[in-house]
Amino acid sequence: MPRVLCIRHWLAAAALAAAGLAHAHTVDGQVVAVQDGDTVTILDAARVQHRVRIAGIDAPEKGQAFGKAAKQSLARLVHGRRVEARCPKRDRYGREVCSLYLGARDVGLEQVRGGYAWWYREYAREQTPDDRLAYEAAESDARGARRGLWNDQAPQPPASFRREQARARGA
Repeated sequence: MPRVLCIRHWLAAAALAAAGLAHAHTVDGQVVAVQDGDTVTILDAARVQHRVRIAGIDAPEKGQAFGKAAKQSLARLVHGRRVEARCPKRDRYGREVCSLYLGARDVGLEQVRGGYAWWYREYAREQTPDDRLAYEAAESDARGARRGLWNDQAPQPPASFRREQARARGA
């Protein structure tokens, strides 16, 4: 019986994820700026700028070890190029949270694969089951190969870095 409940929960979660994606909008345009390893600005055909936070990843912050390398990696991948952003939501900073594609390439997955971002497990439920598996495998592979941030002896997750910075500022 517990196995049946588990399958029902998985099916319900998959249906909710699919429903959420059905309400998403798409932004097609050119990347005109790269803010850091997981945030870009896209200029669409109507000349409207969209600040996009790449879904499913968390890259090192500016001032954090590998922050500059993560930004450079993302810039090499997408700056000046046409991309498609599939955007199901906005974050608390007003950025569109999107899966970003360069042709058929999943840009977030490429950042994780290269060791320039963590798979953002906290938001895994918002990904498809296939994406969760791909991101988890990419992070595991990058960690095992000691690529990018995984070459550090003790890489610090960005969320932990942000909390430390907030405490230091007295927030």
